Amino acid sequence: MRPAGLRIVRLANFVAPASGGLRTALRELGTGYRAAGHEPVLVLPGPAYRDRETEQGRVITLPGPVLPGTGGYRVLVGRRPLTRLLHRLAPDRLEVSDRTTLRWTGGWARRARVPAVMVSHESVDGVLGTWGVPGGAAVRAADALNRRSAHAFQRIVCTTEWAAREFERIGARNILRAPLGVDLTRCHPAHRSASLRGRLVGEDDVLLLMCSRLSPEKRPGRALDALAELRQRGVRARLVVAGDGPLRDRLEARARAARLPVEFLGHLPAPEVAALQASADIALAPGPVETFGLAALEALACGTPVVASALSALPAIVGPAGDTAADNGTAFADAVQRLLARDATARREAARRRAEGYGWPAAVDAFLAAHGTARLPAAREQV
Repeated sequence: MRPAGLRIVRLANFVAPASGGLRTALRELGTGYRAAGHEPVLVLPGPAYRDRETEQGRVITLPGPVLPGTGGYRVLVGRRPLTRLLHRLAPDRLEVSDRTTLRWTGGWARRARVPAVMVSHESVDGVLGTWGVPGGAAVRAADALNRRSAHAFQRIVCTTEWAAREFERIGARNILRAPLGVDLTRCHPAHRSASLRGRLVGEDDVLLLMCSRLSPEKRPGRALDALAELRQRGVRARLVVAGDGPLRDRLEARARAARLPVEFLGHLPAPEVAALQASADIALAPGPVETFGLAALEALACGTPVVASALSALPAIVGPAGDTAADNGTAFADAVQRLLARDATARREAARRRAEGYGWPAAVDAFLAAHGTARLPAAREQV
């Protein structure tokens, strides 16, 4: 017998195999939908078919190939298997986290009379720009793609005003803004570890941290640029990188060649990431096309201020709890030094205070509103 709530089927491609902002958002939203009395079902690509019950609800993986050069991203490529699955699942609502290869599911939803939303997790023209597509061509391609997306889905969910701009540019009227959130318990200043800092840096050193996928659109090389500039200025800074991706080998080779004190840790379990985020002095978020920036928000929740790219959506998220920089190493080094000039206790308290405005319960409520629903009465009493 089906539960009283809505069956919300969620589709996603390009989910990192071990960590990443999209994986975190999918998990937290699914867990929130379930706690709100609804029935979330997540469908995503994997190495083989699998169907299991989890804390975030039912998770189904369909076989999907790895995209070469992406560091492990898989995609759902077969329309027939996914269509058959959608018919079997009979969703009350459809939520799609892929604006390219899964846009066709908006047409399926319309024919099946299922209200559907697409979640905008990236800036199309921004990503194209980081891949070297000229500005005018990138904007034209993004506008064409976004018009089709806005037509295919009942609503487009944008997590920030910055993310909504490219849809506003084409006059889309079905945009809804819903922020993401952060786990304020898992990410907490109490996880700061003197012993961890002692293993990574000297007593008087500055510990910089970058938690990021190491891919072109994230601009991870800017963190190395900033470190090199700071070292040249006499700042005893070291950089720790948590994350992996197709640029890792190149970045490691560059750090060795320049004798930069950088430690690449790859993917880490969430508790270890939280300890790093709480123990760092400053987190760097150099990605110029971030539409929200969950890793940066997690660092703030751990009490660590953030230097973010001024080109991204992060300045509005970080606010006075950090600083912003132009897309070059000198500007990032300047911002790091401005933050270091602040009282350490005050800057850490400001970071935590900023993050406390972004809890997951409010994000879940906003996404449920995009689906035209809310928490069921019994679930509402438990919040």
